[in-house]
Amino acid sequence: MLKALLFDLDGTLADTDPLHLLAWREALKPFGLEVDPSFYRARISGRLNPEIVRDLLGLTGEKAEALIAQKEARFRALAQGLSPTPGLPELLGKARAKGLLWGVVTNAPKENASHVLEALGLSPPLLVLAEEVGRGKPDPLPYRVALARLGVRPEEALAFEDSPSGVRSAVGAGIPTYALLTGHPAEALLEAGAKGVLRDFREVAF
Repeated sequence: MLKALLFDLDGTLADTDPLHLLAWREALKPFGLEVDPSFYRARISGRLNPEIVRDLLGLTGEKAEALIAQKEARFRALAQGLSPTPGLPELLGKARAKGLLWGVVTNAPKENASHVLEALGLSPPLLVLAEEVGRGKPDPLPYRVALARLGVRPEEALAFEDSPSGVRSAVGAGIPTYALLTGHPAEALLEAGAKGVLRDFREVAF
């Protein structure tokens, strides 16, 4: 019996990936890196910021933190007037009517998560931040924490993601997972373990 819906944030609740791509393009250009959509999907999407800058630039410590802060400040400046993914308000309304729990599970930094949720007018009863639980997606820990906090079993939940990393995280926690086609091709999402792919939340039925 379905008891809970769990959502990723970026690229799932809203199509923020184009804004992240632009912010990363500006942040990495001084280092001689050109960020196009394929580079973004392969090297950035779904990963934690410290891993990204360590992998791409070999940066750690204060230099890494400064670059990340610069990039995220630029993202928040760009992320004005966000719209929810089509069908999301209706889906959440239906979930409330059925008495379902819901929450957000994200690799996004706390300040970004708060900014995006506020811009969308959302106040999730549960917000699990990878930076606060100690491990990020694709590790299943963030989703396991979400299940524990809601008091539901994996098979009693549905997860919605948009990246192979996120799909692997939710599936690794045992949660049936659907993926939105906002940033990655269907083949990559299905290969990561998604039960199916969606253009937006208008295609969800339960």
